[in-house]
Amino acid sequence: MAKARDSIAILGGTGDQGLGLALRFARAGRTVVIGSRKLDRALRAVEEVRQAVPDADVSGFENPEATRGAPIVIVSVPFEHTAGTVKAIRSELESGQLLVSMAVPLATAVGDGAVRTVGIWQGSCAELVQSLAPDGVQVVSAFQNVSAHRLRDLENAVECDVVISGAKAARERVMELCSLVPGLRGVDGGPLANARIVEQITALLIGMNARYKLPEGLGIRFTGLPD
Repeated sequence: MAKARDSIAILGGTGDQGLGLALRFARAGRTVVIGSRKLDRALRAVEEVRQAVPDADVSGFENPEATRGAPIVIVSVPFEHTAGTVKAIRSELESGQLLVSMAVPLATAVGDGAVRTVGIWQGSCAELVQSLAPDGVQVVSAFQNVSAHRLRDLENAVECDVVISGAKAARERVMELCSLVPGLRGVDGGPLANARIVEQITALLIGMNARYKLPEGLGIRFTGLPD
């Protein structure tokens, strides 16, 4: 299936955070393609987006077809499914596509708590994704610390900074996506290796959400940045 030049594929768009991004991008007028391992789940998510955004340009497919031809592909699945998801779509990825890694190696993947992370040989989940992606596909780390609850609350701004790491031109493209969401600001996080730091912040925020009893989720802001 040919994708629009501005289309955004969200694999795992059936989960809370992925669906939140789908809602926000659809509301901003972008073409959204929701991917899932199971087609029926993708189609249910499509209906949920259309109910919230009646004029949304949104469609749903299994992950490989959702990936095919989409300029930007966001991988929004739990850490334990990230490698399998990237391997499943690898044959559909082409040079020039942008692959955005959102997952965090939370210790829940090994039966421990979400306030801790596990070590990864590559250094970060984003770098793991990079090791699995074909040549010519650029990987960017982004969106790990954005509250799913706040993304899905379309009546209010998200109020969160997104640290974006990767090759310069690629991260600038993802920073532009952030401007589509009211209250979301893309922050230049430098090379992909810095994802190691950003991913760790997620576990910290999860613990803080619990201690302060904030089910809607904390956001982070960096002060002193130029406009």
